[in-house]
Amino acid sequence: MLNKDLPSLNKTSEFKYLFFVNLSYSFNVLRPIEHEIKKRGGSVAWFIPTGSEAEGFLQPDDYQLLNIKEVKEYNANATLAPGNVIPHFFPGIKVQVFHGFDSGKKNKFNIRGFFDLYCTQGPNITQGFNDINDGTCDVVETGWSKLDPLFTEHKDIALYKSDKPTILYAPTFSPKLTSTYKLYPYIKALLKTQNWQWIVKLHPKATSEEIEMYKSLACENLTFITTGDVIPILQATDIILSDTSSIITEFALQEKVAVAFNNRKPKDWMINFSNEADLESTLISAFQKDEHTLEKVKQYCDSVHPYRDGKSSVRVLGAINNLICSGTSHLKRKPLNLLRKFKIRKSLNYYWWS
Repeated sequence: MLNKDLPSLNKTSEFKYLFFVNLSYSFNVLRPIEHEIKKRGGSVAWFIPTGSEAEGFLQPDDYQLLNIKEVKEYNANATLAPGNVIPHFFPGIKVQVFHGFDSGKKNKFNIRGFFDLYCTQGPNITQGFNDINDGTCDVVETGWSKLDPLFTEHKDIALYKSDKPTILYAPTFSPKLTSTYKLYPYIKALLKTQNWQWIVKLHPKATSEEIEMYKSLACENLTFITTGDVIPILQATDIILSDTSSIITEFALQEKVAVAFNNRKPKDWMINFSNEADLESTLISAFQKDEHTLEKVKQYCDSVHPYRDGKSSVRVLGAINNLICSGTSHLKRKPLNLLRKFKIRKSLNYYWWS
């Protein structure tokens, strides 16, 4: 783990940082880091590809770079991305800060030859990347910036609190893994038979059909939300219902019970079920908060994110500044990645090879 008391933190005011954002879930990861940078006098800019749904989540005082020319002129010392790829032609060291935990999906542990630094969340992710590190990057365990606010009660928690048993339904978007269609009729039925409060938060990549399906269920007992800030929702709800999504881990880190439908790699700390008809009985069981299950949850939390101090963003910033100061000459040359690089250029409509 990185020592948070790093001399390089004092150099923040000398550096410029660029946030590369494709989807709205990136904001929850990057805002805590932005706070630590600005607190120390550093400069932050945002780049969002034209047409991305994330554009609607920018704040009026965010400094947005509108094209590649402005990105080059800004000349950041470090470019951060919660996604899996980053434009290789953007200035500065390239930093992966992750958009989720290992949820059992394919290719979680994959060094793609784009990043100079991976800021990992906890021991299991750190070990996974260390095992495949080819020398082209540094792997530093920092904790996950997104979770810093999770350990302090959010000011908006009252908006989502209920006197009723409350369920957060947050499925993944992957067509092969999502539970949206199979669970829909059962959730609809439970709205009439159980006095539970539902909060539905779909993935930013959810289809328009899925969005309309669950919006149509909105009623006194079900709220459909589109907010980019899930922290108050995680804090306000009693259990989570999902499938194969990393948000299950985020929720469980509060030492709460997580329910999964057909999880790709079910673990003993979650309550997994595979028959949609068992939804009601599974949720009833989850609300009992079995002590054995909760103990398994606690053990799992220690392995994926043992940091409860709310200072992961400070450690991330320290790791970034360290690499800016030391340079990347100790790293091996990255693979050419010509096809991936071309796809990135095509997606940004930028073909000036430099």
